[in-house]
Amino acid sequence: MNIIIRKAIESDSGGIWSLMKELAIYEKYINSFVITPEIVRANGFKKNPPDFYCLVADDNQKIAGILVYYYLPFTAQNKPSLFIKELYVDTTYRGHKIGEKLMLALKEEAVNNNCGQIKWTVAPWNEGGIRFYNKLGAKENNDWLNYEWNIVNND
Repeated sequence: MNIIIRKAIESDSGGIWSLMKELAIYEKYINSFVITPEIVRANGFKKNPPDFYCLVADDNQKIAGILVYYYLPFTAQNKPSLFIKELYVDTTYRGHKIGEKLMLALKEEAVNNNCGQIKWTVAPWNEGGIRFYNKLGAKENNDWLNYEWNIVNND
């Protein structure tokens, strides 16, 4: 196994989508998952600026893991933050520190772009994810409650 962590390129769209779909199954939101490889390509690689950025763990042109993130350009600290939307490693590649390598590459990206923080959410039932983040030294933030307001499109 020769894993290389790198920024995603357009030809990775299908592999990124595949792992996004696996994550949707794992996190039990597959019934509302509407992303396609074409959406990944259009929104992540054809738009300028893109809707999201992605780091991939590449094993000889097979995508073994993804870390999808975007920038929060304005914060109270007057520094951007990075927000992790998805971190997922293919089940056959787990146990090889790929998630940690992706997170460390994102930390480097944050430093290079003068970011003050990296933020993300984790499901309370995802005990493995919580252990992983704690092992990295991340701290749970209980200062804020997460809310969402689902907007139905009535076209």
